[in-house]
Amino acid sequence: MSEDMNFLPKRDLLSLEELDRLCTAFVGRGVRKLRITGGEPLVRRNIMQLFRALGRLIESGALSELTLTTNGSQLAHHATALADAGVRRINVSLDTLDPAKYRAITRWGDHAQTMAGIDAAQAAGLSVKINMVALKERNEEEIVPMLKWAHGRGLDLTLIEVMPLGAIEAERADQFLPLNLVEAQLNEQFTLRETGYRTGGPARYVQVAETGGRLGFITPLTHNFCESCNRVRVTCTGTLYMCLGQNDAADLRAPLRASPTDELLHEALDAAIARKPKGHDFVIDRVHAKPAVARHMSVTGG
Repeated sequence: MSEDMNFLPKRDLLSLEELDRLCTAFVGRGVRKLRITGGEPLVRRNIMQLFRALGRLIESGALSELTLTTNGSQLAHHATALADAGVRRINVSLDTLDPAKYRAITRWGDHAQTMAGIDAAQAAGLSVKINMVALKERNEEEIVPMLKWAHGRGLDLTLIEVMPLGAIEAERADQFLPLNLVEAQLNEQFTLRETGYRTGGPARYVQVAETGGRLGFITPLTHNFCESCNRVRVTCTGTLYMCLGQNDAADLRAPLRASPTDELLHEALDAAIARKPKGHDFVIDRVHAKPAVARHMSVTGG
C-alpha cells in the first residue's frame, strides 16, 4: 500500500449480508471457488458471520472451495472458526523471516503475531500456503531459507513477481526480480520437477525433490497466464474488476441495492463478464515509470 491511504466511509462498503447475497449469485451462475481477501479480511467486524454464511454453500455442495488470503495477524483468533465454517486451506502473505525486515516491509506488522497465526492455522487442520513477493535486493537472499523453512513445516511456498499496481515510494524497476532467473538459480541447488498440481489459481507448481514440498511461481510479467485466467475480483464496495491488470470495471452495488431480487444484478454480471479482456497491461521497466493500474492491490484484493 501507499504510505498514506484514504479509507472508505462505511456507507460505501457492502454489508456482510450484501456480500453473502453477491457471492451466492456468483455461485448460482456456476462459480465453484471463492476466496476472501483484502487488505486483511479478518480485521473486519463480524467477518466470521460471512464465512459461516458461505459455509452453507460448501455443505450443500454448491461451492467446492472457500479459501482465504491473509497476513496472518488475526489468524490465532479465527483459525478454528474458519475450519468450522468449511475453510480447508489458506494463503498467508509472508515476504521475510526476519522480524525487523518484516516490520519494515509491512510498516507495522508483528512477525511473532503472524507466526502464532500460522501455528494456530496448522493446529486447526488448515492447509497453509506461504505467498512471498520476490523483491530484488530486499528479500531475494531469503528465498532459499524461506523454502527450507516452509517445507520443513509442511507448508507450500509460492513466489510472486512484484506487480505494477498503484503508486508507491519505491521504483518498481528497482524491486522487480524476474522469477525465471530465480528458478534457474534454484535449479542449481535443488531438483525441481514439474507437476500437474493446480489450485485454480495462476501458480505453476514444481516439486522440490530435496525437501519433498511444493514450490509455486506466479509470473505475470515474465510468463503471463492470461490465456487460462477465469478469475474476476469484487471489491468491498461492490466494484467488479474483470482483470487485475485493467481499469475496466462494473458497479454491482447499485443493482444490489436497487432491488430485493437479483434480476438487475444478473443483467450487470452478464454485461461485465462479456467484457473480460484477453490479457493485462503489466510492464515494469525504466520507460514505463508509472504503474500500469493506478489502484493499489489492497483496493482490488490480493
